Amino acid sequence: MPVVESKFDPKDMEFRRLGPAGLKVSVLSLGGWLTYGGTQKGSIVKDCMQAAWDQGINFFDTAERYADGECELEMGQAFKELKWPRDEYVLTTKVFFGTSRKEPNTRGLSKKHIVEGLKSSLARLEHSYVDVVFAHRHDPDVPMKEIVEAFTQTINMNLAYYWGTSEWSAEQIQEACDIAEKYNLIAPIVEQPQYNAFHRERFEKEYAPLYKKYQYGTTIWSPLDSGMLTGKYNDGIPDDSRFANNKDFFKSKIEELKSEEGQSKIAKVKELTKIAEKIGGTTTQLALAWAAKNPNVSSVILGATKVEQVVDNCGAIKLLPKLTPEVMEEIEKVLANKP
Repeated sequence: MPVVESKFDPKDMEFRRLGPAGLKVSVLSLGGWLTYGGTQKGSIVKDCMQAAWDQGINFFDTAERYADGECELEMGQAFKELKWPRDEYVLTTKVFFGTSRKEPNTRGLSKKHIVEGLKSSLARLEHSYVDVVFAHRHDPDVPMKEIVEAFTQTINMNLAYYWGTSEWSAEQIQEACDIAEKYNLIAPIVEQPQYNAFHRERFEKEYAPLYKKYQYGTTIWSPLDSGMLTGKYNDGIPDDSRFANNKDFFKSKIEELKSEEGQSKIAKVKELTKIAEKIGGTTTQLALAWAAKNPNVSSVILGATKVEQVVDNCGAIKLLPKLTPEVMEEIEKVLANKP
């Protein structure tokens, strides 16, 4: 049997267990939401993934919904060309929204769509399994027992190793765990919620009992509040920004910029910039490091359209040890929003 040559160098990356599982994921990861298969196609996808890999990232995230399946196609092609050993990276996808087809069973969390939707995702990715499959939202039309049974089935079929939730309430997650225990099924281990310095309530307060009871993991999205925490919107909307490229999707965010609340956020970002510069980083790096500093964060999902962006974002790792209790307290005074 030929020896598999290792291609991964962790560099200075930090790795954390994904919730109660033994799986180790890089504290920074790369996702394809609103980028790959949409605004970014072809070699740039592979280049950004390679840049992440070169920075020590081993965790990559996508979903059937992203660009209606095109994200999975683009990332799948990139994996094929990069030829990384499959045991050296963690790949996740999500089912629920489907890919805009009209037949009612091609979306939601019926057992049919969970199993067949995941099979379709795997076909697009050209993989035989993902490490984690997420329920992209909760489905009130499907009994929770069927949902838990279906995800258990995907694991028993070797289509995934673990399953998780995304934007579920703590009550819904608790119900899934209770049913798994009662019927000897497999419980979810990880939630994928929005979390950043401006969006904290659910993550820090509502989910707190889950961290304590299950060591529930989290792979957070929008750690930069769609770019607000980078400072790029302090003086308007740049042409190459997410707001400019996704005007309909971010309509409410764009409106918020003009509001009193939006201006208050911009004022806070300017103060955070001073703190970032004082400890030798950028505003973006500070925001990412702040999120990663939370011990209940398993991984912070980055979104990038350029190689330089990936490299710059990964600079957040060097700021982590500089976020002393004193610096964190200084940041809290600026944010003034602790739940």
